[in-house]
Amino acid sequence: MAYVLGKKSLQELRGVDDSLVAVVKRAIELTSVDFSVHDGLRTLEEQKELVKKGASTTLNSKHIDGLAVDLVPYINGKLRWEWVPIYQIAEAVRFAAQELDVSLRWGGSWDIPFTASTDAPEDLVADYVAKRKRLGKRAFIDGPHYELLNV
Repeated sequence: MAYVLGKKSLQELRGVDDSLVAVVKRAIELTSVDFSVHDGLRTLEEQKELVKKGASTTLNSKHIDGLAVDLVPYINGKLRWEWVPIYQIAEAVRFAAQELDVSLRWGGSWDIPFTASTDAPEDLVADYVAKRKRLGKRAFIDGPHYELLNV
């Protein structure tokens, strides 16, 4: 099934880096599950509120500079933070980014360039969590999040 970005998603992409917008637009054509752009460009005030709520861990977010997006599964008319469709979206984003030669980091596995990996998204999350655990650190997993690297 072919999906398209809705009006709200397109509004969320305003102010986002053109190369990342191109990846999102290509990913919606490739995905096996519909998604919405939940967040693109953010203000510092919005970021402070997300940190306060625990939904983010940094005030130095790439969202503030238009270098990150959050893509959330849109299923049966609702946004869903569910891992199976998040993994499916991740595959579409990775393929789109590789096709367009755009380097990304994914919030499911912060420590490696997402577009350089060929591992399944669920394996990347498991590896990331295990690495953090070995280091005695908490893993912050943000499956809907994608950000540009080398910018």
